[in-house]
Amino acid sequence: MVSFNHLHLCMKFSLFENLKHTVTRMLSIFKLAVSEASATGRPKKIANTDALAFALYQHRSTRSTKKSVYDDFKSVLKCSYKTFVVSVNRVALLSMRLLLILMHLNRQTAHVVKYTDATDIPVCLKKNADSHKTMKNLAAFGRSSKGFYYGLKMTLTRDHYGKMLALRFTKPGANDRDIFRKINTDIEGIIIADAGYVSEQLEKDMYREGKRWILIRPYKTMKKLMTEWQYRLYRGRFQIEFDFRNLKMFHGLITSLPRSVNGYLANYLHALTSFVLA
Repeated sequence: MVSFNHLHLCMKFSLFENLKHTVTRMLSIFKLAVSEASATGRPKKIANTDALAFALYQHRSTRSTKKSVYDDFKSVLKCSYKTFVVSVNRVALLSMRLLLILMHLNRQTAHVVKYTDATDIPVCLKKNADSHKTMKNLAAFGRSSKGFYYGLKMTLTRDHYGKMLALRFTKPGANDRDIFRKINTDIEGIIIADAGYVSEQLEKDMYREGKRWILIRPYKTMKKLMTEWQYRLYRGRFQIEFDFRNLKMFHGLITSLPRSVNGYLANYLHALTSFVLA
């Protein structure tokens, strides 16, 4: 009889090998291969493809920490935990380049209907904000539907099929309408947003005859008639909320554990890349 531990070990290595195969193929297709030599000219302890595969493994297997990934593969890594963390954070730039390419390709085959919305990205508990130093230059207090938080704001545009098209991280106080303009500059079709983006000027500025239309849900207090087709398009906006939920619950987007800015940014980029590849 196969023991549970043996079965669990096989599943871990199987997932890692599948991710490594995907990473290797993607880097080869998009010609993103980088030098495996370190600054001193010696080979890296963990190759870039392996480091990126380990990073995606953490976010695909719902591991909450790098330490748990390190413990899973300690027997084959043969390096210190510090070396492992440095390697995973190092390939965040590679992850970002891959993410940008995939979003660019998604725009070319995107559905005509798109959705834009923002979500909160806490970096620590609200009660710890005053003592939190790591992200003090990037994070700030903001307010979401769940109340006040200390962290960042992530604005995302996706199409009806679920393809991620544009992304931007800002401080919570950044103007939503300005962000909307910036991330959707090169996107065409019908772009739908919620009442937080209400602005006649925004709709006029972003309108492009025959190519782009902006549809913003009015406030409940605004006496505007809604057609049946507009109502149906508005109803589809819940899909982007599911994306935010999946990113946070199943891909580890939210964290308060990194001890460096690079650690936080690497976590966000690897989580998003994991989500897009999934």
